[in-house]
Amino acid sequence: MKEQKDSYFKKYFQLRKHNAQVALKKMKVSKNCYIFLAPYAILFTMFNVFPVVASIYFSFTYYNVLESPRFIGLNNYISLILEDDIFLIGIKNTLIIAVVTGPLGYIMSFLFAWLINELPRWVRSVAVVVFYAPSIAANVFVIFSVFFRGDAYGYANAFLMNIGIIDTPIYWFTNPKYMLPICMVVILWMSLGQGFLSFVAGLQGVDRAQYEAGYMDGVRNRWQELWFITLPSMKPMLMFGAVMSITQAFGVCDVTMQLCGYPSTDYAARTIVTHLFDYGFTRFEMGYACAIATILFLMMILTNKAIQSLLRRVGT
Repeated sequence: MKEQKDSYFKKYFQLRKHNAQVALKKMKVSKNCYIFLAPYAILFTMFNVFPVVASIYFSFTYYNVLESPRFIGLNNYISLILEDDIFLIGIKNTLIIAVVTGPLGYIMSFLFAWLINELPRWVRSVAVVVFYAPSIAANVFVIFSVFFRGDAYGYANAFLMNIGIIDTPIYWFTNPKYMLPICMVVILWMSLGQGFLSFVAGLQGVDRAQYEAGYMDGVRNRWQELWFITLPSMKPMLMFGAVMSITQAFGVCDVTMQLCGYPSTDYAARTIVTHLFDYGFTRFEMGYACAIATILFLMMILTNKAIQSLLRRVGT
């Protein structure tokens, strides 16, 4: 038994050594490619990989910028989960926003792109600009702050008072009952951006010959065409749109801070990123802020894995 075990490990390490030698030979053959890739790889490591690793390290320390980091183990995570009630409110609000605006914005972006793809070319160009504009508009907060203004001159209050639904103006951005729903409306409006644009590009890239072959193989309507031809042909665009949707849904901060204030009334519009901003840039408790960022990072990774496994079933 021991001899078989030793033989197994010997073969395993020999295989690993052989694979390493093969990989090294391929790298030598393709050394020019790696030379051209090196500038991007170095910048990506410096500004993406290293900050993530550093954040995970600092999450196990007490670090207030002025003093050297002091290792404290899991104390930051224990405080977050068991003692920080405001963080739990932020998790609840973030998950609500992600569950509502993430899938809904993703589906709306695809449906609008699918409908616009059927329009004439010049109409399609205008429609793409109209739907993409909210994601790059700098004054979108001003528009919604005027629309949901907390007096009788706000458009929403004036309309509801004119039709007799309410007697007094509603303070949309200070009443905890309305703050989060209004923010989700704004987030949905702004979510028709990069994901929508990627879906339009993906639909334009589908080979028309596949539809003709599909009709010959038994495709009878537009829904079968969508499920068996269109969606499988644009899986990379679907994945990109899903990643962007996850990032936007879990990274909500500016919308709630601009519309509901900082901090919001009863922390009703508190999110994980807002909590991170509070501890990182107001209190300068960087170790605690890094623990918040690490938890958010893990939530996004797990959600992304779940969506990837779901998208693999499309068209199968």
